[in-house]
Amino acid sequence: MPAPDRPPVAGFVIVIVAASLFGMLGPLSRFAYDAGMQPLPFVAWRGGIGFLAAAVFIGWRISRGAERLTRLSDLDREARITLGAAALLGFALNLAMFISFDLVTVALALLGFYTYPVIVAVVNVALGREPLDRPRVVALALAIAGMVAVVASQLDPAAGIRVDAIGFGLALAAALSQAAFVVISRTGYRTVPASQAMAVVLATTVVCGLAIALVTGAGAALTYPLRDPSVLPLLAFTGLFAAAIPSILFLAGIRRIGGTRAGILMLFEPVVGVALAAVLLDEHLAPIQVAGGLAVLGAALILQRSAVPGGRTVAAPAVEADDGDADPASVGPSAAAAGPAPTTSVASGGR
Repeated sequence: MPAPDRPPVAGFVIVIVAASLFGMLGPLSRFAYDAGMQPLPFVAWRGGIGFLAAAVFIGWRISRGAERLTRLSDLDREARITLGAAALLGFALNLAMFISFDLVTVALALLGFYTYPVIVAVVNVALGREPLDRPRVVALALAIAGMVAVVASQLDPAAGIRVDAIGFGLALAAALSQAAFVVISRTGYRTVPASQAMAVVLATTVVCGLAIALVTGAGAALTYPLRDPSVLPLLAFTGLFAAAIPSILFLAGIRRIGGTRAGILMLFEPVVGVALAAVLLDEHLAPIQVAGGLAVLGAALILQRSAVPGGRTVAAPAVEADDGDADPASVGPSAAAAGPAPTTSVASGGR
């Protein structure tokens, strides 16, 4: 049911935390590649460890009586279809971005991918789910401009800019997959707790990723962490803090504040990625990137301050979260894991 009096502060915090954790993927993937990992096996291991972490969390919740296991037989036909679609969209996002990163300059791929908040906003307005009022329009424009300033500044003409129609088209396809994930995830399978829903998405991504690796002859690369266990702590950290936790948080945030607001706030991810790269990888942080980050934060402030007369903030019209999501403990990740690339930031997904 609508929750017009429910303050959206918790939802904003949840999404910002998810975006910040996803922002670690750039430096983490760089460390993994330097240690000998290849991108597709890295995605598979990250997703697999994320799934295991989510499964442990779900088991702990169930043992405490805070959550019950949702079976497919418990869901109606629409919920089963939308959950399956969300899982496949997560994999499609990964595959499209993985190929796109290989065909075009990473920054161009990211610019294509981060059009998804605009797509989400347009679709939600068309479906009558959320109004595209003045605060949302201003916040969306400001966040997009800030993201472009952060990401486009990574384009180095001296290093060469690879432009490929198929590669950029795949980045846009990934944006469409992410937008569809956000739109259907808000209400399509709302009776499934966020942790269980994202466990399904992560598991689907792992299975499909393993299948692709085996078909393409990359199966041997999947066993690299077993041959060199020194990379396992990095993978474990990535799977927990850049897969399981942010994925559950992302879905919980969508359900609390709606897809449009969540999509805009997720533009904070490349800002965090660039900032972490400056600290961890000693990459120069340009003034335009700082300005872009402040613009994204400004957009978040505008969204949070959207209020009825009198200054009281209200939530966007939304479906009330299920008990599992309403309990803060239940959100404590996501796109599915987006295919990481050797760059300061990676695309967020319905991870």
